[in-house]
Amino acid sequence: MSPRVGRDYPASYAELRAWFPDDEACLDYLDWLRWPEGFLCPRCGACRGWRTADGRWSCGGCARRVSATAGTIFHRTRTPLTVWFAAGWQLTSQKHGVSALGLPRILGLGSYQTAWAMLHKYRTAMVRPGRERLQGRVEVDETYLGGDEPGPRGRGALGKVLVAVAVEQREPKGFGRTRLSVIDSAAALELRAFLEENVEQGAVVITDGLKSYPPAIDGDYTHEPRPVAGSGEPAHVLLPGVHLVASLVKRWLLGTLQGAVEADHMQAYLDEFAFRFNRRRSGHRGLLFHRLLEGAVRADPVRYRDLVANPRPGSAPRATPPPRGPSWPASLDIPAPGRPWREA
Repeated sequence: MSPRVGRDYPASYAELRAWFPDDEACLDYLDWLRWPEGFLCPRCGACRGWRTADGRWSCGGCARRVSATAGTIFHRTRTPLTVWFAAGWQLTSQKHGVSALGLPRILGLGSYQTAWAMLHKYRTAMVRPGRERLQGRVEVDETYLGGDEPGPRGRGALGKVLVAVAVEQREPKGFGRTRLSVIDSAAALELRAFLEENVEQGAVVITDGLKSYPPAIDGDYTHEPRPVAGSGEPAHVLLPGVHLVASLVKRWLLGTLQGAVEADHMQAYLDEFAFRFNRRRSGHRGLLFHRLLEGAVRADPVRYRDLVANPRPGSAPRATPPPRGPSWPASLDIPAPGRPWREA
């Protein structure tokens, strides 16, 4: 059964706050997403259990106590679920998403580190395991993305990563889904791996005249080369889909993220862009929020230290902790203050 607005997900931010006023309601929603047919123990597979006073399940098979957040991206989080839900709504409801610099200002978080980790954990949940590969007529090309640094442009540019882009063509006009992946080079083996992972065999693959494509395609796809040299047409006319997507990605990286994207984290941002682009025709932005949380309860836990690219212990002095321990963001479940503007 397809998710329905007003029943499976909220339609607006006002409904989001009404549906999830406290962490208990958020936990129950995650419980429903994770076990829509009823509790299933992740350890022994038993479907018998009962709720405990703290909201967890007690397994009737192995007696293990299981929370809906255990084994997900929310595993052992100290950030209240109301904050997680609000961050997920901001990430999916905004057309261009939200940055780790903007999120603390929106939610009143005191830590950039917390906002950055939350957004990256959500990005790990945006790629659905076993998702369908692209089909039909598929444009494929490569482009360079990343921050500008002095030096040569194009292939071999400094501070940039090479990204393979694939886009479905839709008749009579328009484009379907997209896939983007960081690749080490434009060699045939790299392009072959990208095609096998993202494009269904038997599809028509439309490329430029790069010599790596014929051996990469190797008979499993129907190859339709469109060499730019000697055609008299610009590249964006011959391959409009991939050039449109590449342009949108570059604009998004420079706009929402201000170009502050490390090469080691590029794939996570590409996954976010593809998640939003492939759902651009959703009638309600709440559906993206619903899909994000569906992925979040199915994704494996990830530690902050595993998210950080190239950590360098001891390279910078550690900050002195506050006398009462770390300051975690407060839950959005706070008592109504009345009308302080009148009381003042």
